Amino acid sequence: MKAPLAILAFLVGFLAIDAIPSSRLSCYKKILKDRNCHNIPNGMEPLRPIEKALQGHFWEGEGCEIVCYCNFSELLCCPR
Repeated sequence: MKAPLAILAFLVGFLAIDAIPSSRLSCYKKILKDRNCHNIPNGMEPLRPIEKALQGHFWEGEGCEIVCYCNFSELLCCPR
């Protein structure tokens, strides 16, 4: 009788782990208004180019915690 109860407790605990949100931010997408990756630095204040050699890569916000990549008509932004 203890074995089925232990298995049930394990399964409930295992499923509850996924239900707990993590404190780490996840990636998110931003749709560009003009759907053009070439006008990003001019049209969006909080984005700064990382380097000239890395076209389409930007830092978002005050620090360097979130990096964004321009992918066709949207930005994919992820924490470092």
